[in-house]
Amino acid sequence: MARRRDQVLDAAVEVLGAEGARRLTYQAVDRAAGVPTGTTSNYFRNRAALVDGIAEHLLTLERREWEALTAGPAPVGPGELAAALATFARRAAGPGRARTAARWALLLESAVRPGLRAPLGRGRQAVLERSTEWVRRLGSGAPERHGRILVDHLEGVVMRQLAFPEGAFDPAEEIRALVGGLLAGPEGGARGEVRGGATGGHAG
Repeated sequence: MARRRDQVLDAAVEVLGAEGARRLTYQAVDRAAGVPTGTTSNYFRNRAALVDGIAEHLLTLERREWEALTAGPAPVGPGELAAALATFARRAAGPGRARTAARWALLLESAVRPGLRAPLGRGRQAVLERSTEWVRRLGSGAPERHGRILVDHLEGVVMRQLAFPEGAFDPAEEIRALVGGLLAGPEGGARGEVRGGATGGHAG
């Protein structure tokens, strides 16, 4: 039962991300999931319940993806941090494109449905906490602020790629410049290490 529900939600995420909120119907999700007609409506009695289910499902999927990305050792220099963030951005705008677009569609819907903000906010908070911890370890004098700036930039470059796709999307260079600028500034802390990382260092 739980597996079929997840199958439906996986399909709903794909429909929402690939076709937009207006095409999110029971019939479209049933077709995408390859399940009998009426299956989606059996799990979600109205559209609001379906959207709530998608939001929670996205939170679970993104948590797993973020945990997989950050399962290894923490970045030991600004170059490695920039490389990790660039990897996340490329994945979000590439293989995870539909999932990312679905999350943005839910963010827009949260403007009129405040109840969606809680699960969406939990997902963002998890990324913020890890970003903050990374810059703190690299000597940031304002880790919460710097962590938030990095996450805001990451979301911005991914949204730009979704809206205006470039053939070869690689934000690594601009992320390296941002990391170097943040940590080498008056609040940075690890100035010598940052300059080395920003000019090549550990970045590939």
